[in-house]
Amino acid sequence: MSQRVKKAVLPVAGLGTRVLPGAKTTPKNMLNVVDRPILSYIVEEARAAGIEHFVFIVGRGQGAIEDYFDTSPEIEGILQGKGKLDILADVRRDLPEPGGMSFVRQMAPLGLGHAVWCARHIVADEPFAVMLPDMLMTAKPPALAQAVAAFEQVGGNIVVVEPVPEGEAHKYGIVALDGRDGRLNRMTGMVEKPAPGTEPSNLFISGRYILQPDIFEVLETQERGAGGEIQLTDGMANLMKTQAFHALEYDGTTYDCGDKIGLLRANVAFALAHPELGEAARRAIALLL
Repeated sequence: MSQRVKKAVLPVAGLGTRVLPGAKTTPKNMLNVVDRPILSYIVEEARAAGIEHFVFIVGRGQGAIEDYFDTSPEIEGILQGKGKLDILADVRRDLPEPGGMSFVRQMAPLGLGHAVWCARHIVADEPFAVMLPDMLMTAKPPALAQAVAAFEQVGGNIVVVEPVPEGEAHKYGIVALDGRDGRLNRMTGMVEKPAPGTEPSNLFISGRYILQPDIFEVLETQERGAGGEIQLTDGMANLMKTQAFHALEYDGTTYDCGDKIGLLRANVAFALAHPELGEAARRAIALLL
């Protein structure tokens, strides 16, 4: 039986250049989608999948992330004193159990593979999830829960994928499959930004993974790839030589919040779906249109 996935690595050290100047003083993953920061939704998705410990890979100037997931006695005291218990509950909803989060400095912007490798001592010898916080996903069950279910079915390593917009495969990491039957299929390779017309499938890697801890040993000696960075896709391609990888075409919608229009789309979609604000949001959007 496979070990249960209890830890998630969240690489949040990026500068957010695609959403500047909004990310100049606020970490990009702390930008709001409606009434909560992006990371709040990511953590909620992870908890729904059974994640018990979060490993944030951070960079300089990102203390706001650590502060957000800590108590705020001043704010909480004021809300308690004024009887605003509903707001107080919202403020406290993302707080972890003591010791339930770790924050690791990446020290240098050496790529996603390097960021994941920085979590090696905390993850140790367990299978673990990687969640790219730029990619906000809506699904029932949540995307990571779908990945965990697939992992419990086939073990090994799971890469969550989805169909690429037509004509845009050259912008993404595309998976190659050993046949295609249903939503869960064995992978034979990955191609980073293939030339137009050469892509092995129409499925791109969309930001959720479950990996075996052996990836750390691979990343330890991984040569720099695209952009002079240590690429996670290169490491996974090397690990695939000795371990099984499956691609899961998840059932849901992805919003790329590292992009200005993607962040706007997420705000509109989440506002319309909000249980309390949805109707008011619909009216406000209709007036603008």
